[in-house]
Amino acid sequence: MDDLNVNNYLKSHIRTVPDWPAPGVQFRDITPLLQDPRVFRVLIDAFVHRYMQPALRPDVVAGLDARGFILGSVVAYELGVGFVPIRKKGKLPFTTVEETYELEYGSATVELHTDAVQAGQRVLLIDDLIATGGTMMAGKKLLEKLGASVIEGAAIVDLPELGGSQRIEGSGLPLFTLVSFEGH
Repeated sequence: MDDLNVNNYLKSHIRTVPDWPAPGVQFRDITPLLQDPRVFRVLIDAFVHRYMQPALRPDVVAGLDARGFILGSVVAYELGVGFVPIRKKGKLPFTTVEETYELEYGSATVELHTDAVQAGQRVLLIDDLIATGGTMMAGKKLLEKLGASVIEGAAIVDLPELGGSQRIEGSGLPLFTLVSFEGH
């Protein structure tokens, strides 16, 4: 399958749930991508084939809570590199660094263990979906606090109308997504 066919194939397996979690929201549900073993393999292979290229190969994959854990850990395993979780505040047992970011209504904080990455390591930062970009930007800042170099952000879905992909790329972080949905 070429890239366009892979992207269309994956997009056809993403479920849209109208009016969830609030009226007017079109929720893009990736769980059907994970349920079918063939579709899940196509999804993971799309990321793995990209990041096997020497110029894009990371030393570590970092996944954002929670669906970024699913993708990131499998991609890391396939690339033969380590995986580190970036979690919501209060979930990690060891010494952490934290970063707070703004949400539509309020704020949230994510944390990373202080020994999760080494200074100079090349990190791929992965999540399931880019909306406003706040979570990915917070993850990038955490990794950089520890001296790592975030080489690229990656996600399955981009919701460009919410401005997150533009914000992320505007920060200087390259972004790779497989599927784009207009509207939110």
